[in-house]
Formats: sequence, C-alpha cells, structure tokens
Amino acid sequence: MAEADQTIDGNLLAAKSLAHFGVEHMFGVVGIPVTSFANRAVSLGIRFIAFHNEQSAGYAASAFGYLTHRPGVLLTVSGPGCVHGLAGLSNAMINSWPMVLISGSCDQNDVGRGDFQELDQIEAVKPFSKFSIKAKRVSEIPNAVAQVLHWSASGRPGGCYLDLPSDLLHQTVTIAEAEKLLSAAETFFINATPETHVSGVEKTVSLLRNAKRPLIVFGKGAAYARAENELKKLVESTGIPFLPTPMGKGLISDTHELAATAARSLAIGKCDVAFVIGARLNWLLHFGEPPKWSKDVVFILVDISEEEIELRKKSVNVGAGLAGDAKCVLESVNKAIKDEPFCLGKSHPWVEELKKKVKDNVVRLEAQLARDVVPFNFYTPLRIIRDAILAVGSPAPVVVSEGANTMDVGRAVLVQTEPRTRLDAGTWGTMGVGLGYCIAAAVASPERLVVAVEGDSGFGFSAMEVETLVRYQLSVVVIVFNNGGVYGGDRRSPEEIDGPHKHDPAPTSFVPGAAYHTLIEAFGGKGYLVGTPEELKSALSESFSARKPAVINVIIDPYAGSESGRLQHKN
Repeated sequence: MAEADQTIDGNLLAAKSLAHFGVEHMFGVVGIPVTSFANRAVSLGIRFIAFHNEQSAGYAASAFGYLTHRPGVLLTVSGPGCVHGLAGLSNAMINSWPMVLISGSCDQNDVGRGDFQELDQIEAVKPFSKFSIKAKRVSEIPNAVAQVLHWSASGRPGGCYLDLPSDLLHQTVTIAEAEKLLSAAETFFINATPETHVSGVEKTVSLLRNAKRPLIVFGKGAAYARAENELKKLVESTGIPFLPTPMGKGLISDTHELAATAARSLAIGKCDVAFVIGARLNWLLHFGEPPKWSKDVVFILVDISEEEIELRKKSVNVGAGLAGDAKCVLESVNKAIKDEPFCLGKSHPWVEELKKKVKDNVVRLEAQLARDVVPFNFYTPLRIIRDAILAVGSPAPVVVSEGANTMDVGRAVLVQTEPRTRLDAGTWGTMGVGLGYCIAAAVASPERLVVAVEGDSGFGFSAMEVETLVRYQLSVVVIVFNNGGVYGGDRRSPEEIDGPHKHDPAPTSFVPGAAYHTLIEAFGGKGYLVGTPEELKSALSESFSARKPAVINVIIDPYAGSESGRLQHKN
C-alpha cells in the first residue's frame, strides 16, 4: 500500500492540524477520550505540559497566549474537564488574551442518553468564548482547528473553543486526504494584522501639544502589542509623564524619571489630557470618571476594538479615538510628532509638580521599607525580595503576584524594569492564577527566572502544581506570605463569634504556621522556612542561584494585613 493510501485517525489528524498551524505547546489534563490525541501531539514535536487541575492548566494557557502573542492551547476531557477549563477560558476573554480550549466530548450517537461525562459543551462555553465550533466528522478537524486559532488572535484577542467528539477521534482518513484537508484549511487561517485607522492621529497630536497637564497611560494591551519601543520614544520625545496599569509596568522601566506611578492620584486627578493606550477605562482606572479623574479631562483612546472606544464615549469625554494595534498606532503618532516636534521639558510646571510628589511619596515609602520589622509585616520581606530581584539584572525575572495584601503592597514595592515581567490577578481580579502563570512564564521564557510572590490563600488554589514545577524542572521560586488565612486569619468581632458553630475556625482562617515549604519537598524540590531578614536573604540567594523549583515559606504577623477587595491606590 502506498503511503498516501495509508490511514490516520482523528487523534493524529488533530495533532497534525495543531502542528501545521504553528502550535508548539499545549497545557492540560488528559484522560478519556483525549489521551491518544495528547500523545500524538507530543510525537509531532508539540510540548505538552501536564497539570493536576484543569483550572491551573487553563490559567497557564491564557497567560501563555499573552506572553507569546500566540494562542495558548488547553486540552481537557469532556464534561467536568471542560467545565474546569472554563476558568482559564473566561480569564482569557476578560483579559483579552488569545487562548483555545479543546475538549473531548461524548460519542455523538449517545447524545441525550446520559453518556459518560455528557454535556452540551458548545452551549456551556458560549458566555466565556468569542467563537466555538464542534467538528462532527473527521474531515472537519483541520478547518475547525484553523478557525479557533485564527479567531482567538484576531481583533480583540480572547478565548475560543473546539469540541472533538470521541467517535470522531477514531474515524480515519487517508494520508493523502489529510494533506488536502490541511492545505484547504489554510484559507481559513488568516494571520491578520489588525487594521490601524490613522484618521485620529492629527487630532491626537494637537490635543497633546496644547495640553497643560498631559498624561500617558498604558496597559497590558500595549504590552501584548509589543509597543514598548514606540511608547518610550513617545515619552522621551514629548517629555510627557506616564502611568502604567499594574500589568503595563515594565514597558518603560519603573525607574524612569517620567514615571508617575508613585504620584498616581495626583496624575489622574489633575491631568487635562489622558492618552490611554491599550488599557480600558474599567474599574482599574476608575472608569475615567470623577472624583478620581478631573471632570474636565479629555481622553485619547487607543484600543484594538472600535466598539470599546464607542462604548467609552457614552460616559467620558473622548477627544480622539484610534482603533488598531497599539504598536502601529504609536508609530503613526510618533511620525506625526517628529514632523512638528514639541517637548514639555524638565522644568515644565506639570512635570515638576509630579516629580516632587513622586519624590515625597518614594521617600515616605522607603522610610517604611528601611525598617526591619520582626515578626514580619508585608513591607520588610517585600523590600528584601525587591532587592534580590533587581540584583538578578537582565533578563529580569518574571514576577507573578496574587493575594490581597501581598499583591496590593507588592505592586507599590516591587519594581519592573522590562516588558511583560509582571503577571497578576488582572482585569478580573482572579485568585488562583499563580502556579499556572508561573508555569506559563517558565515555558514561554526559559531564559528568565520566575518568582511568584503569593499570599497563602492565593497559593492554596493551585499549590499541588508545585509537583508540576519539579516534574518539568522549571526555574520557578514560589514565595508564600504565610499569615494564617485570608487577610490574616480570624478577624471577627466578638459579636460575630456566636451560634452553634462558633468554635469552628473563622471562614478566613487556615492552620497557623502551615508548613507550605514541605509540600514541594515531598516531590524532590527545595523548601525554605524563614522568619527573619537574614533567613529570607539567604533563601533568596540560594534559590535564585540554583534556578530550581523551590518554595519559600515566609511567616508573616497575622495582624499585619487588612481586608482588601479592590486594588488600593493611595499615592
């Protein structure tokens, strides 16, 4: 029999389709009916990172899409596996990151009969995806794969879903047919570069040129677009101060002289023109509305989505809207400014006012950080961690941060000097992303150390994935701020300690002094228990140098934190 006449099954065809369209990594949890699919993918050169839990694997796939600018792919089993995968899919949608969830599903002949793990998965994913498709015949697989990969990255990136019924995975086609199907599917796989509308460039430059107190604000949309060079050129050619959103930190170094992060409240409260690039005017930016923002502020919005710009026009004064890829838009803006340059200058009143506020706030923060407080508060260990991370140099470590006080205080203390080196709870404020994000970052950027700074509550969502760190020998150091619970354990008032279950632990309490560091030791990793500055410095030095999986259990005063629901901006 000629090779072209030999047959392959749906598992191999699906794997070939992913490889054909450039997928090099997958994350997931295998089982019936997708184990053979995963094995076939590995045999074709796709690296499969196997997790313990689909939620963590989904968070990894979503962050991988952000970090690599290519769709992160999550593979799950049917029914409950698909449902668990929705955590990552929804996280990708909210954060506008490209991701594809692929789930097996029950035999099509048994739909409606109560088959094993039966679920109408196409219907289940609708609220959490921008596009979904079910391949009903083996011949439809290449086309379906091409479509989900295309749609996940086109326009505003987001999550897409592909359903592969178990009977389809066992159907066969000849190798010759498979090649024809893959070739035909290429017409649906359009690597589209978003169209950039430059009609608002002149108005944008005019608004910036005539502003008395301009401010440049940028977010992770600009980071995803790889717009860091264009942003730096804009800032340095115009002298306009800038403010990054939490995950925009590092596009221009936090140490830059025009960084206004330490004077955030003053910057957004007094600016008269705000050039917002790749950041939505959502809760993270107080919706662009008073009292945080001036009632007279004029916004210039750069967004990949025209609909997003039109939406914001309903609630704020949008002087100009530029729909398109942030990098392309900024190239046009920089070109227009170059033709007729302007610069605020270091002695400009607005620049001087912000610099003075930044200096005053930094002095106060550094005075607080300089004290070695034992038992630890949040500031002392975060200062030591900051200094250790900065000492690594370039390439800078990727910092993953989640938790309430740990993330909030850490955002002010930890310093980002390079693009896409901060991953946190993001637009949705998602807890439990930590270990998944760590694994994604370590796989996407193996040359970088990954450092997770986690609250003990956030760590608990995905703690079992420390075994995954050890299994793949990833360069990840997880630092757990252990204060005995959510916000710090039992915070109930005497009036709240009542009822028939009053002797139970508080809803916010964990086991005091939990030995989180021993968890990784069970799998062959390195654990550290620290409670003093000297112990923490030693653990960081050793673990950073080793670049092996490690957990540092940092004991924090349980009364050091406070309840925190939203990111607090007090500068």
